[in-house]
Amino acid sequence: MFASTVINYIDRQSLAVLAPFLQRDFRWSNEDFAYAVVAFRVAYAVGQLITGRVVDWLGTRKALSLSVAWYSLAALMSPLATGLKSLCTFRFLLGAGESANWPAATKAVAAWFPRAERSLAVALFDSGSSVGAAVAPLFVLSCYHTFGSWRPALAMPGLLGIVWLIVWRMAYRAPEEHPRLGAAERQLILEGREQDRLPLGRVHWRKLLAIPTTWGIILGRTLTDPVWYFIADWFGVFIASKHVKLEQGLLSFWIPFLAADLGNFAGGGISSWLVKRGWNVVRARKAVIVVCGFGMTALIPVAFTSNLPLILALFSLSTCCYAAWSTMALTLPSDLYPEEWVASVSGLSGAGSGAGTIISTIVIGWTADRYAFGPVLMGASVIPLFATAAVLMLVRSSRRERT
Repeated sequence: MFASTVINYIDRQSLAVLAPFLQRDFRWSNEDFAYAVVAFRVAYAVGQLITGRVVDWLGTRKALSLSVAWYSLAALMSPLATGLKSLCTFRFLLGAGESANWPAATKAVAAWFPRAERSLAVALFDSGSSVGAAVAPLFVLSCYHTFGSWRPALAMPGLLGIVWLIVWRMAYRAPEEHPRLGAAERQLILEGREQDRLPLGRVHWRKLLAIPTTWGIILGRTLTDPVWYFIADWFGVFIASKHVKLEQGLLSFWIPFLAADLGNFAGGGISSWLVKRGWNVVRARKAVIVVCGFGMTALIPVAFTSNLPLILALFSLSTCCYAAWSTMALTLPSDLYPEEWVASVSGLSGAGSGAGTIISTIVIGWTADRYAFGPVLMGASVIPLFATAAVLMLVRSSRRERT
């Protein structure tokens, strides 16, 4: 799942890395570039509403196989783009294919890991996003300079997906049927699955959406994920606006995303440590969420400085806190929902994330063209505090855990 997420992010980050070259070649404004980003986000948001349920229906192995095959082919077709409209079409197809990754990964964690290990497992696969984002500039720019064109650079990540797909089909099975899993470990995994989870019984979409916890998870990701996507999609443009060439600023790409890696494991590790010390899972997740919600306000001072080392330090603190916050939000569905609904709830929260990101992307493009990035940085610092409040008020433990 970590490798899938790395490739997933190399695929999506290829456009962000190549944005200055595409803007130069096609004479696009920031607002034009925002439309290419939104095309991906629309498909990704709507796709998670659908693929979350599809993953629960088909199972992790089959659903993710179809997903990776789809988006790898979409990446391989991207060089056929001849302008903004055709590129938006291929990015839409890419987003639709990639939408199954997080619901499938969350479902795999729910199937395989006991309660005290889930947040670390989520941290591991989710850290692939920051690793992929950090690797993408080196990989994509190397392809760009090797072939002398952005077209092969957009296509090459698709080949990585094909290789991953072959390995996945050979390696992954559910715990119930994995041939290399011992009987004692299989029993441990299966017996611990239902602990702490909401006693939903037979449930349908309407009942699922009537649960406050569902909305706490959805609102949490809706209001925090745009911060990450602002950094992931616009960091290259932001650095270029500071008159730093991408080839000279590769380290500028790496540092914030490696800090996010640290945040994934710090959040997952601290949360797991608290659970092992007797905290209930929701209280342990919320403790990390509160601290990191305030940590994301580190982007406020960025609006008032042009010092690159200071900018990198503040972005790094924010991405570190975001990643720890995100690890908790991604773990909660596997903590609290029956296995047959884990991917569906993850998909709902992902759709909320996509909707928030679409709106924020349009606002960022419009604002950056007219007022630069100062107001964007302010908003990206304050809005996660509302997400933190939503999780604190709405997400609750199961009755079984409270007693």
